Amino acid sequence: MKRGLWESVVRFSFALIVWLGTFVTLAIGQSSTQAAEPLKIGFGMPLTGGLASGGKAALVTIKIWAADVNAKGGLLGRPVQLQYYDNQSDPATVPGIYTKLLDVDKVDLIISGYGNSSIAPAMPIVIQRNLLFMSTLGTAVNDKYDYKRFFQAFPAGPSARLALSQGFFEVAMSMNPKPKTVALVGADADFSQTALDGARENAKKFGLRIVYDNTYPPKTAEFSPIVRAIQATNPDLVYVASYPPDSVGMIRAVQEVGLKTSMFGGGMVGLQFGALKTQLGPLLNGVVAFDTYVPEPTMKFPGIEAFLKRYQEVANKEGVDPLGFYIPPYVYAEMQVLEQALNAVKSIDHDKLADYIRATTFKTIVGDVKFGARGEWAESRILFVQYQNIAGNELDQFRQPGKQVILTPARFKSGELKYPYVGAN
Repeated sequence: MKRGLWESVVRFSFALIVWLGTFVTLAIGQSSTQAAEPLKIGFGMPLTGGLASGGKAALVTIKIWAADVNAKGGLLGRPVQLQYYDNQSDPATVPGIYTKLLDVDKVDLIISGYGNSSIAPAMPIVIQRNLLFMSTLGTAVNDKYDYKRFFQAFPAGPSARLALSQGFFEVAMSMNPKPKTVALVGADADFSQTALDGARENAKKFGLRIVYDNTYPPKTAEFSPIVRAIQATNPDLVYVASYPPDSVGMIRAVQEVGLKTSMFGGGMVGLQFGALKTQLGPLLNGVVAFDTYVPEPTMKFPGIEAFLKRYQEVANKEGVDPLGFYIPPYVYAEMQVLEQALNAVKSIDHDKLADYIRATTFKTIVGDVKFGARGEWAESRILFVQYQNIAGNELDQFRQPGKQVILTPARFKSGELKYPYVGAN
């Protein structure tokens, strides 16, 4: 064989070997990527029962976040996979769900479902196994545990028990003449009991005399006798701590009875949801209730409006809360915190993740989030809003400013309190 021909054969063979090596390397890398085990995040969520409206909105939000993350390549080089079960709004189902998630489904991380009844029953399992636990819109759950790997997606601040009534009483004391008496009422359930405990303490702090203080069974359907008993004490203020079904029942009852008081509302869960807003319509006028986000000009955080637009598009198809003001922004922010922590720590080591979350201020769609000692927000940002100028039952009016006027805190205030409150107005 001539020397030139031989050199050509050698060069061709070498090039072929290099090409084959590159091909094999790429193929192996692609196969490795495709075979990456998913990063499993597990949770129980109330998808039926009294808390289903909030649970479904939370689930839609988590799915949006997971899609966003996976579009960017997942987390830690792994696609995110959600594993979840319906806890039926029943606290008794929660321990079994989390045991299954951990022992059978082998999830990498767990988060909570929506509300105290989804969070509190899971705490013993979480603590026993030393797990990171991101929780969703609970109230003071960690006060009795002081568990260091617990973090809360709810802007109640370090004294959540007090935050759900602090603003209510602050607003009330701006009235002239100042109120002297208050009636307290709520469901015999974890959230309501916590809120009422805080309301008692705040009432004492503001020098108010409690003239009525009672609870009712969670499945109560008739509230008119309760409202009549309250009216008989002639209170200046009426503070209610309730879940969605009884929030509606209580507002209808005060209209039926014609409750007369200077200010009515309080820790009423459910009024924040689009379906209940449209159901109650003008009956909401004058009610002062806690909230977390409303479309007032004082709350334009970077990214919040773009997120709500995306959420509302999905919500319309899924048949869930069409506004998504109350729960979705904070659920998405919760997942943003988890995402940022995982990317920074670069592992699913629960201790390292908890340490990082505790030490870091996070940029989210609800603004800067910093956690305090017990995993609550370091600073309270609970809103108290008054429903004003509600006409008819159209949903779109609640997308506009001036319908859910922020009374407190001062940095977000967008209007003034209208009083006294008169039922059947």
